[in-house]
Formats: sequence, structure tokens, C-alpha cells
Amino acid sequence: MTPDDLKYTIEHEWLRTPGEQPGSVRVGITDYAQDALGDIVYVSLPEVGVTLAAGSACGELESTKSVSDVYAPVGGEVVARNEALDATPELVNSDPYGDGWLFEIVPADAAELDQLLDAGAYEAQIGN
Repeated sequence: MTPDDLKYTIEHEWLRTPGEQPGSVRVGITDYAQDALGDIVYVSLPEVGVTLAAGSACGELESTKSVSDVYAPVGGEVVARNEALDATPELVNSDPYGDGWLFEIVPADAAELDQLLDAGAYEAQIGN
């Protein structure tokens, strides 16, 4: 399941435009990524107010199988994080495109969004 209305990275993050905060995009991991990770038991997210560089590691997802980095799909300032994941990290598994979102970021350069993959290109990347 790869929603057509999102942008994707080769590191298996998705972006939804717009986010809830003004000027922001919402970021999460794909269904493919959560399935590969297995049962997520802990989520570490960037703090609100932090400025991230595109492609930089900014958090971690710990599952029963391994620990995986979360990467910033675009550069900018983090304006929200999904605090619900502190108590219920399994939301990333059960609803990766909805309640399992990770954080919101205001892109420093909107042109970076144009460099991301559409659903078809992402599916080709993962072999679907």
C-alpha cells in the first residue's frame, strides 16, 4: 500500500503536504519500512525547534529485530512531533500513514520537495 498523495525518500520516509502546522510537511515511515522493521517498541524523535539538514539522521525506531535511523527527508525546522508514540510506539506499525506519523518540519527550501519520489517511483525502488 503506497498512497499516491505522498512524496517518498529512498530511506522509506513519506511526506504529506501540508502538515498540521503552518508551512510544514508531516513525516512518517512507509508501510514497507514498518513491515521490514517488525514490531516497533521504542521511538526517538527530534525535538521541536531543532533545525535539521536534509538526509541527516534525526531519530531512531527500535523494533524487536533491530534499531533503524530516521532521516530528515528535507532540511528545515522541526515544529511538531508525535508525542503519542512515547506511550504507544506500535502506532507506527498499525497506522504508518495516519496516527503513526513521526514529526513535522517546515522546509527551509521548498525545492527539496521536488526531488522526492512519487508513489510509482518509490514502488519501483522497493521492487513492487
